[in-house]
Amino acid sequence: MSQHTPTGGRGSAGTAPGRAHRPGGGGIAGGGTVFAAVLLSVSGVLAVLQGIAAIAEDDVYARVGSYVFEFDLTSWGWIHLILGIFVALTGVGLFKGANWARAAGICLAGLSMIANFLWLPYQPWWALTLMAINVFIIWALCASWSRTTAG
Repeated sequence: MSQHTPTGGRGSAGTAPGRAHRPGGGGIAGGGTVFAAVLLSVSGVLAVLQGIAAIAEDDVYARVGSYVFEFDLTSWGWIHLILGIFVALTGVGLFKGANWARAAGICLAGLSMIANFLWLPYQPWWALTLMAINVFIIWALCASWSRTTAG
């Protein structure tokens, strides 16, 4: 058996000269950033629709149980509408590669988690699902931050 050494100015691991080979490369965090942008865009649009439904018809949502943090459904509708607009615009900014969108995405996903926690009395399963999605968004945006801003 003979060993073949790569030629053509490439490093031993098949990487370009001057670049270190990173295990995992773009991997899950790099693809996770794109997926986080998709999730931000979609969850922003869904929050806008959720807000419109709460503003237009107060009887769309039924309260499950009694909680300390009770608000009027119309005010919750406005909260979701405004937050959804910002979240969707941040998702579009991530698609365009804007660095401000990464920090804004982390902050808005955190605010969305808080809003959905407080939304638990109205849509418990949907709120828990969105909270889990927001955790993934925060992880994906934080995990790939240094890789995209360093180069």
